[in-house]
Amino acid sequence: MRTSEIKRKTAETDIFLCLNIDGEGKYDIDTGCGFLDHMLTLFATHGSFDLTVKCKGDTDVDYHHSVEDIGICLGQAFAECVGNAKGIYRYGSMILPMDEALILCAVDFSGRDCLVNRLSVPTERIGDFDTELVEEFFLAFVRNAKISLHFQQLEGKNAHHIVEGAFKAFARAISAAVAINPNKADQIPSSKGMLV
Repeated sequence: MRTSEIKRKTAETDIFLCLNIDGEGKYDIDTGCGFLDHMLTLFATHGSFDLTVKCKGDTDVDYHHSVEDIGICLGQAFAECVGNAKGIYRYGSMILPMDEALILCAVDFSGRDCLVNRLSVPTERIGDFDTELVEEFFLAFVRNAKISLHFQQLEGKNAHHIVEGAFKAFARAISAAVAINPNKADQIPSSKGMLV
């Protein structure tokens, strides 16, 4: 099994994260932010990843540091699980409907970090969660996982549906990308022989 355990402690956050990318969708999430807990639960469930996240952060300030640092840790965990990318499909994509929202997500485990975010969230907050933190989470993830990640919002008016659709599509796309290709299980998926 491809697993990773990440610990990160700063003056702003104290995080423990455990990831199994060949899991069953089991989760144990406590980030101190209810909306992020919900999104990571969806991510684990729809990606079939076993995911534990425990975070004590400076939520008396806001959720920014917790959200960003969890994105860092999750990206690092995926990078560790995938390693040199031998055997993986590398690419994954999903067009996912969430009620009136329709979200396209595409990923490439390229060894290079790039985020193209075309989500248009119509409110500044969902509950007590600042919606601008969605992009901060994905930026932190791609910088540490070293992937290209694209979001296109094809439809959507409800902020919760848009963000939830993005996390579900992200889960499905990532799951497809890191799956092992049985026909090329001993090969790195690049004509260069390496990813970077």
